[in-house]
Amino acid sequence: MADQQQVPPGAGSTAAGAARGAAGGAAVAAPVLEVTDLSASYGPVRALDGVSLRAEAGRITAVLGANGAGKTTLLRTISGLVRSTGGRVHLMGEDITRAPVEAMVQKGMAHVPEGRGVIAELTVEENLRVGALFRGKVGREEFDRVYDLFPRIAERRDNHAHTLSGGERQMLVIGRALLARPRLLLLDEPSLGLAPRIVAQIFGLLRQLVDEEGLSVLLVEQNARSALSVADIGVVLNLGRVVVTDSARTLMADEELRHAYLGF
Repeated sequence: MADQQQVPPGAGSTAAGAARGAAGGAAVAAPVLEVTDLSASYGPVRALDGVSLRAEAGRITAVLGANGAGKTTLLRTISGLVRSTGGRVHLMGEDITRAPVEAMVQKGMAHVPEGRGVIAELTVEENLRVGALFRGKVGREEFDRVYDLFPRIAERRDNHAHTLSGGERQMLVIGRALLARPRLLLLDEPSLGLAPRIVAQIFGLLRQLVDEEGLSVLLVEQNARSALSVADIGVVLNLGRVVVTDSARTLMADEELRHAYLGF
């Protein structure tokens, strides 16, 4: 496996644990996403320093760490919004390191950035249609599927997006990404500013999509406890480097690592 782990003393995580993931010793299938030695910089500041990770189909991989660890930069570099300075990104075995953003959507990747970026002047349904731009014709059943997943959005389909609550906007941007029918969903800080009840609802839906449809999710989340409760694999970043990769259950149980890097 490509992950090069740096494990703090007493962390209790091993390379074998990373390969096991949540499968309890089972062999890992070919990854939907494989990131190898990825680096990125903002001027003289190196935000990512040789990050390696992988995400398998039907699993949630949570990327965790303190503010400034490089989590958001990682997603933005994977999806091409930030140009990498080194390393490779493979999506279903194909090198997409320098691919344009629209090509990545067509190849099965959808990115929901931090901040719930709806188009305020458009209605809910018009916002959803933006998610299908690179797919060509999308049938009515595709929209109905999103509305079934998010009944509250269905109720507001004719309302302008600026009238939605924060939780409704988060549901809308996730629904918009799902209209692209992605194999891999990159999700950045979905819980930010939301009530715990709404967070639980969104995370429960993610778990459902992963378990029932085989979606692969790469989840960046500041709330490490909530993320590990729904994830299969956890990747901990610190100052742009991978500290450890292991099953979410193992990371949750590792008190020393949690205190050192995850804040709980």
